Amino acid sequence: MRVSAKADYAVRVMIELAGGTEESPVARERIAEAQDIPPRFLETILTELRYAGLARGRTGEDGGYWLARPAAEITLAEIISEVDGPLASVRGTPPDELTFRGDARPLKEVWIALGANVREVLESVTLGDLVAGQLPEPVLRIVSDPEVGQAR
Repeated sequence: MRVSAKADYAVRVMIELAGGTEESPVARERIAEAQDIPPRFLETILTELRYAGLARGRTGEDGGYWLARPAAEITLAEIISEVDGPLASVRGTPPDELTFRGDARPLKEVWIALGANVREVLESVTLGDLVAGQLPEPVLRIVSDPEVGQAR
């Protein structure tokens, strides 16, 4: 799976927003500096996160952004799918809508299984987990395999 820069930035923005509240919002400049996100990308991502109902914000001297819901209720799957679309697709098509012919027919099930595994991991991790530095057991089990982190 390839994680786009936009998805990576969106998750990092949401982690920064977890530290804000309506009474004490997080300023755009602070987010950009803390996560080294180009301002142009940041503005687009904040707009999309607000439109998706994941973040809230206000303008003005005391303006900034905060999470629309508690961090423990927002999964990585939700953030990524809001800014990048479906978590798993093949040439932009959801795996369950694909059709292959001949000996390639089993590929449909492979792509469906891949998508299910990606979803399982990303749906198991919340912003609250990341902020607390405590990843869920399924993720810890996977990353504890010494061969998992090796480049392919």
